[in-house]
Amino acid sequence: MSAPLNPAGGQAPSGLAASGPAPGGPAPSGSAPGGPQLALVALLVPEYAPAIAFFTQALGFTLREDRDMGAGKRWVVVAPAGGQGTALLLARASGAEQQAGIGRQGAGRVWLFLHTDDFARDAARLQAHGARFAEPPRHEPYGTVAVFEDPWGNRWDLIQPAG
Repeated sequence: MSAPLNPAGGQAPSGLAASGPAPGGPAPSGSAPGGPQLALVALLVPEYAPAIAFFTQALGFTLREDRDMGAGKRWVVVAPAGGQGTALLLARASGAEQQAGIGRQGAGRVWLFLHTDDFARDAARLQAHGARFAEPPRHEPYGTVAVFEDPWGNRWDLIQPAG
C-alpha cells in the first residue's frame, strides 16, 4: 500500500493519514465545501458527434465544454441541465483496447444511474433517440425504474425516485 498524499501533493509523514483540514478548518484549495465531489466520469465513445447528439438530445444534457486538444482529441464534457449531478467526459476511444471497452465499461451490469422527475416522458425521449430498454418499468420501494442501454451498449437505470 502506498503512503497517503498530503493536500500539497506530497506524501504525508509516516504514520499520518492525509485526511484534510481539521474539523471546522478551511477546505483545501480547489475542493468543494464539505469535501471532494465526483466531478467527471469518462465514458468511452467511438466518435464525438453522435455521442454529443445522444446526450444533448436524448438526455437533455448541456454541452458544457468542447475543446480541441490537438492530435484529433477533444475535451468534451456534457452535464445534466441545471448543473446538478456528475458530468460525463466523452472520451473517443483510441487503440484496440479502448475500442473494445466501448459499451463494456460496466462489464455487462448497470453502472450509470439517471434520475428523472417524469419517467414516461424521459423513457419515450430515450427510445426516440436510439436507447433500448431491456425491461418494462418496475416499481420498487425507491421508485419506478427500468434498465436501458445507450447506443453503445452501456447499461443505465432510469429512475423516478419515490416521493
